[in-house]
Order: sequence, then structure tokens, then C-alpha cells
Amino acid sequence: MGGPLSGLRIIEFSGLGPGPFCGMLLADMGADVICIDRKSAEIEPSTAIFFRGKRSITLDLKNPSDLDAALRLVERSDALIEGFRPGVMERLGLGPDSCLKRNPALVYGRMTGWGQEGPLAQSAGHDINYISLIGALAAIGPKEGPPSIPLNLIGDFGGGALYLAMGMCAALFECSRSGKGQVVDAAMVDGAASLAGTFFNRVTEGRWLKTRASNQTDGGAPYYNVYETADGEYVSIGSIEPQFFSLLKDKLELNGPLWEQQLNRENWPAMTAELRTLFLSRTRAEWCDLLEGTDACFSPVLSFDEVKDHPHLKARKTIVKIDDTLQPNTAPRFSKTPSTIGRPLARIGLHTEDILNELVEEDA
Repeated sequence: MGGPLSGLRIIEFSGLGPGPFCGMLLADMGADVICIDRKSAEIEPSTAIFFRGKRSITLDLKNPSDLDAALRLVERSDALIEGFRPGVMERLGLGPDSCLKRNPALVYGRMTGWGQEGPLAQSAGHDINYISLIGALAAIGPKEGPPSIPLNLIGDFGGGALYLAMGMCAALFECSRSGKGQVVDAAMVDGAASLAGTFFNRVTEGRWLKTRASNQTDGGAPYYNVYETADGEYVSIGSIEPQFFSLLKDKLELNGPLWEQQLNRENWPAMTAELRTLFLSRTRAEWCDLLEGTDACFSPVLSFDEVKDHPHLKARKTIVKIDDTLQPNTAPRFSKTPSTIGRPLARIGLHTEDILNELVEEDA
């Protein structure tokens, strides 16, 4: 396998969501990611993509011989990913102290919702809970009614998997200098708060209104919003910069005093109402013909099943089909060591014999 992480071996104790997604990202970049799965585990179709490019070994970690096999893998690996509640790995004999004693250069990645300590550390939770606590959920949605749920992108994948991947890469780089590993404590609540940093700053400066859909990027501004079209579809506009807003006005033939004060919040409701009426006058395709590809910052709002057919995404091969499964391609892209989607989705335990044989050969 190619990629900038080629040559690294990473052990992943299989779980759900952000941990496996982090492992997938590292596998895409060339790491040899070995999943330690339970013998009774199954891959659900909704999470199968997270297992691409990896190998799978099934072990019963309560069995002394299987636990020993896991520790031997730890000895021969560069990094480890686990996503259990605090204390679970320690009770299995696979906590950071035990693993770093066996392999002092190990980067030990821990993925939790609330972190390794604190009043909520042992509580169950999901993305919606983590983004509730750090203020993000309260800021998303229409002015009236409850907040809108932004899928589970902010806590699980943005604040969780991506921060763990970044932290592990940083720790691996430091280890290449010092020769010593360390623990990476990635909590989804911490990562989600970090993602929201600019909004904390705006609150401090008095530039963020608490009421939803009242600010520049939350649906309050007419020039950063979503509009329905004549065929019941939607388009998005993001013309924040003055020159882009000016082009939007020219393209849509928006004239009069109302459109001369882009940043005047008092005018925003009237401007939004006029745009809603205007966008309802043509279909989404007609608006694409007029605005897509210009500096008006326009895009059609596509559903997941439409994405594969968009010309730009087709040109970049952003969505690919492997083994009859549509999936996003690797990201980001590297000029010298390009990432690739390596092995196909692994069946649970498919590589058990191969990996155990490798351990025997490495012991010899």
C-alpha cells in the first residue's frame, strides 16, 4: 500500500463510529491497520466503509492466550486506537501503562465522548449530547422551534475522528525524534469545542446574537442562505465578500436602496423575503445555468444519491465505486505519496491466521 503513512502498523480495537473512521483515514494514507475484532462481531452495512483498507483478526481478550497475542501485536506496532469507556482497557490488561511498558515507542490513541476524566467521563453519550454541551447545537436551526440536528458530523467525525487522527500523526512525528510514545486523549466534546472556537470569539466580542438565524453564517443573512426553487429543490448562496455580493446582485438584477447596505441587519428580513420569491421563479437547473461556476458563491443543494453525478465531483473522482459500493475517495491528496483505497472491506477475522503467522515469523 502507498501513501505517506506506508510502513506504519496500527492496532485498532474495533468499536463504533469515530474510532473506526479514524483508522480508515490512517489506512487510506498507507498505514497497515489491524482490527482486533470480537469473534462474535459483525459489520453492519452502515459502517462497513470504515473497515476498508484494513486487516481483521478475531481475539477473545478475556482468554490469556488471545490477550498475549494482542500484547505481542502491541509490541510490534507503532500506534494503537481504542474507543472504550475510561478504564475498560485497563481492566483488560491493555491500558496505556501496560502497553507502553511492552512498547515504549507506542502512540496510544484514546477516543471517547467526554474524555478520560471529569464528572461525565463514565456517562454514555452520542454526538448530539457532545455538541449540546459545547453550544454548537443551540446555534443551528431556524429562529422558531428547536435546534436542527446536523447529522453526527460535528462531534463524532469532525471533533472526534479527525482530531484523533491529527493527534496521532503529531505524536508519531514527535516519536520519530524522541523515540518515546505517549497517550493521545481525544474527546469528542473537546474537539467539537475546538471546531467552534471562532464562535466563542465572536460571542466575546459581542458579534454573535444568541437567537438562531440572526447571524451571518447561521441562516440570518440573506446572502448566506438556502432557497427553494420552482421544482421543490434548493440552492445555496454564500456571497459574503462585497465583490461576490455585488456580482450576485448583478446576476439577479437586484436594485434599489434595500440592496445597497449588505451588512445592515435591519434590512435582512426584507432582502431574504425578496430572494425567496425570486428563487421560486425558476427551477434548480435553471439557477445552475445562470449562477454555477461564477463568483456569486452558488451551489445546488444535492442529496447523497445525486452527488456522484455532479460534473465537478466526477472530474475529481471525489466519489468512487469499489466492489459495487459507492464511497468517498481518499482525502486529502498528496503529490508525492498519493493515498489509495487499499484492501477491500475485510470480513471479520479474515486475516487472523496470516497475522498470527506474521507474529511467529517476527519472533523467530
